[in-house]
Amino acid sequence: MDRTLLGYSSLGYAARRGFWPPDPPPGALTGKTAIVTGAKGGLGKAAALGLARLGARVRIVVRDAAGGRTAADEIARAVAGAQIVVDECDVSLLSDVRRYATGIDEPIHVLVHNAGVMPPERRETAEGNELMLATHVLGPHLMTALLEPRLAAAAPSRVIWVSSGGMYGQRLRVDDPQYRDSAYQPATGYARTKRMQVVLAGLWAQRLHETSIAVYSMHPGWSDTPGVAASLPRFRALARPVLRTPEQGADTIVWLAASTPAPAGGGFWHDRAARPQYYLPSTRETAEDRAAFWDACQRATAGPGDAAP
Repeated sequence: MDRTLLGYSSLGYAARRGFWPPDPPPGALTGKTAIVTGAKGGLGKAAALGLARLGARVRIVVRDAAGGRTAADEIARAVAGAQIVVDECDVSLLSDVRRYATGIDEPIHVLVHNAGVMPPERRETAEGNELMLATHVLGPHLMTALLEPRLAAAAPSRVIWVSSGGMYGQRLRVDDPQYRDSAYQPATGYARTKRMQVVLAGLWAQRLHETSIAVYSMHPGWSDTPGVAASLPRFRALARPVLRTPEQGADTIVWLAASTPAPAGGGFWHDRAARPQYYLPSTRETAEDRAAFWDACQRATAGPGDAAP
């Protein structure tokens, strides 16, 4: 179904839901804490809502605290007794990620990297990183590294990277991660960083395979979110009859976070099943590419007092 793109739609969701693994049991996350970035709306808010319904204490990470409080109030109205904490952090700024993550003083059972952007023109953060690379890759990489002790304290714990099916058309660009050497195209740049997320999640899964921290990447299919409306208005207008709701798009996030037993770490997930990471031979990277990419992420996120990788 995914090869025909039908699996990405609400039709694919409806066709598969009768055959996929069961829902997590009620209260599966009671007493546990989850962090969801980019949870002001769309998939992030839907994921936070789903986690709260399972009993989790959810920390929603947003750039705009006011917008975050609105989302928290909506979740609280939908889930009696929901515990929602609004945390302010700009994931695209490594200094802000460092401030935020080093201030977390409790075990973290679930970490969902969902924050996303697609600017119409190439933009850099105040720290000199291309905005999509910073938001989708560097910020989440640093946050995972800094929160690793908190995830270990909560083990078994889970880290989930929210990618996109658009990554299938792109290979890992170790040669130009900052998108400086070619003409900028928003959708292409977005898909490049989404491929990077899948590769990076796999590298984290390998790094942590002997721990009780499971790492996954997933894609939500075509979901009708504010981000799609703002960045891809023509696509939304054409595909709107078959777009998934945010809750349908977030389903696999919540399932990966709470299913028992936990799925094996690694892999690229969609509709509660591991899916191929490549459809085109030209998009496959080498082991050397992956190692170089990890080293580049380490260098780009190193703090003043950190040792060189």
